[in-house]
Amino acid sequence: MSAHDLEGFFHTQLVKHGVNYDLAAKAAKILASGKPDELLTAEEKHLATEVCQQWSKQRQCIERLNSLL
Repeated sequence: MSAHDLEGFFHTQLVKHGVNYDLAAKAAKILASGKPDELLTAEEKHLATEVCQQWSKQRQCIERLNSLL
């Protein structure tokens, strides 16, 4: 999968699980870059962490709701 395709995949998954569109786009670009943590700025690390935590919470919520149905 190319970096562009990977970025699109991450963006879609983040938005699908309730992450703000613009934040998801920024985080997807960071995640798809494949840079190790050491090469990311503090701002990039913070944004990626925040967005991934939000995605995880939303995903868990959706899974719990689906299990009830």
